[in-house]
Amino acid sequence: QVQVVESGGGLVQPGGSLRLSCAASGSIFSIYTMAWYRQAPGKQRELVARINSGGYTVYADSVKGRFTISRDNAKNMVSLQMNDLKPEDTAVYYCNQDRGFQDYWGQGTQVTVSS
Repeated sequence: QVQVVESGGGLVQPGGSLRLSCAASGSIFSIYTMAWYRQAPGKQRELVARINSGGYTVYADSVKGRFTISRDNAKNMVSLQMNDLKPEDTAVYYCNQDRGFQDYWGQGTQVTVSS
């Protein structure tokens, strides 16, 4: 069974920072592309950042220069460091593992940016 679990969400003021973490089960974690998505109320889920097995990263234009995705294969972990947070970053953030034939999703963690 595959488990993907996020943590680290919360309430932060504009300009603040949060670090999200995602733990994924499996003995071959290192070969899979991992990603963070987010979904705000009334909007479609969107890609925030992605990192492949070689460490290559892709970011949404809206978060470039502010967010950093990283992975620690020894711990089966992927993280999202979020700096200079804005109210428009408010959403439920989901961790995703792409196995090609099937994607696995975490339950989501709420990030709220508000004064």
